[in-house]
Amino acid sequence: MYNEYFGFSEAPFSIAPDPRYLFMSERHREALAHLLYGLRVDGGFVLLTGEVGTGKTTICRCLLEQVPGDCDVAFVLNPRLDTVELLATLCDELHVPVPEGAPSVKVLVDTINRHLLEANAADRKTVLIVDEAQNLSNEVLEQLRLLTNLETDRRKLLQIILLGQPELRERLAQPDMRQLAQRVVARYHLEPLSQPEVAAYVAHRLAVAGARRPLFPPAVVDRLYALSGGTPRLINLICDRALLGVYVEGKAAVDLSTLEQAAREVLGTTAGSAPSRSRARHMAAATALALALGAGGATAYRYYLPPATSSDPARPVVQETPSLPDPPAPPATPLQLAAVAPGAPSSEPAPDATLRPGPEGQWLHELLAVRALLDRWGVVAPPIGIDDFCRDAGTHGMACLRRQGGLDELRAMNAPAILALRQPDGPEFFATLLELDGPRARIAMPGEIREVSVDILERQWTRDYTLLWRTPPGWYRTVVQGAQGRDVAWVIRQLDRWEGLDGQRPAGDTFTAEVTRRVRAFQRDHGLPEDGMIGPMTMVRLAALGDGEAPVLAKHAH
Repeated sequence: MYNEYFGFSEAPFSIAPDPRYLFMSERHREALAHLLYGLRVDGGFVLLTGEVGTGKTTICRCLLEQVPGDCDVAFVLNPRLDTVELLATLCDELHVPVPEGAPSVKVLVDTINRHLLEANAADRKTVLIVDEAQNLSNEVLEQLRLLTNLETDRRKLLQIILLGQPELRERLAQPDMRQLAQRVVARYHLEPLSQPEVAAYVAHRLAVAGARRPLFPPAVVDRLYALSGGTPRLINLICDRALLGVYVEGKAAVDLSTLEQAAREVLGTTAGSAPSRSRARHMAAATALALALGAGGATAYRYYLPPATSSDPARPVVQETPSLPDPPAPPATPLQLAAVAPGAPSSEPAPDATLRPGPEGQWLHELLAVRALLDRWGVVAPPIGIDDFCRDAGTHGMACLRRQGGLDELRAMNAPAILALRQPDGPEFFATLLELDGPRARIAMPGEIREVSVDILERQWTRDYTLLWRTPPGWYRTVVQGAQGRDVAWVIRQLDRWEGLDGQRPAGDTFTAEVTRRVRAFQRDHGLPEDGMIGPMTMVRLAALGDGEAPVLAKHAH
């Protein structure tokens, strides 16, 4: 109605799904990355929850556009089914013939199992997606759990993705749901948009529709955020009604009074602060939304230490590595998901060339880089980003070092590391350095293992890296001459081990001048900065002494 008045090619806030309006925000990129990660692992549940209208279905639509060609997807839109009806719906979605009559649960499960075995034999993967999964009964949820038991000797046969409102997350936290909760391999809770994201959201939709001038001043956008609570569906409804009001009144742009009136009409109440959960859900329940979002995230690079323990001397924790500039946010264009399993080597070594992530690397490169590093350490953890894992590393008996440096540093510490790589025509991405042997390096890229020359690696490396080490009990500081405590005693024992004197003399717990001399000798022998202190780099190398399970970059390092 108002398109000609504003010069739009179409209504910018239509609730009809249109992929042209899709522009992923940071939190929606993270949600999509978790779903894509879930598609790549065998079996179990993937859980995406969020309030009504936050974009769960749109994220799922984006996921479906990126499902590889060897994947069969069954989509259940109506979860208010009993067990037999759900199994029959799954058969219909997978085009599996169902025996005539009224088949029992056993007959349907046997039928589905035969189909999954045939699909697996043909190298096809099967995924079941259930929308509005908070409406599933406990009986049906238990049947879904049992379906994830279908397997061969090598892999699970069915992956299940559950989309639902926050009640679903709350239900799975109940004691009687613990067996299913333990099968969740990836989960993400989608929050509403932040205030800056609301501004980017509105601007993007207007730009796609062909707006030639600003129509929502900053003060109006701020009020829109308060009225909508950042829920995209409510933003669309309020903005559409506000533009209609501007058109009727002959104004040039939306002002606060017009926005307030639009909100009263949409929400059906006196416009005030952000709508309550129940009111937002009630207003949004009848419509579907094509989400168009904006704004990217930032990653801080830091040196993380496990928390200090009260039993050790209270020396200050030294954190010498400064925060570094944030990498640019990846572009928002959805890419097709490649079918290469994470960490799986290519059938043939890739020739030296510019390092670029595979198509799925747009969304998954950080999660896969962390997974590759944790696999080297034998650590099992859910899909997680670098920041989150480094904050939680202490729960795994580890510590995380993030800093800038060079390959000589990495060779000196001899530990696998996540590297931040740049590409000439795209955003930075993460890859994991697994081996470093002379002029060659072996790295885990998103979706494949690559062997490349060190020259190529260094040309694209930003010099930012992240590595892990296993911490001794009670360690939490940089140890210098004059210190006393269990951590000093541990350092002395490690030096004894290196010098071949392990157990041959009493262990002390004081960092004397003699210990400083021995530390300098250790650092000199391993190519470390010769400062006589036990900082993070020296600590990484000391910790590896006698740790036969610690992964290394080169087997024949110092």
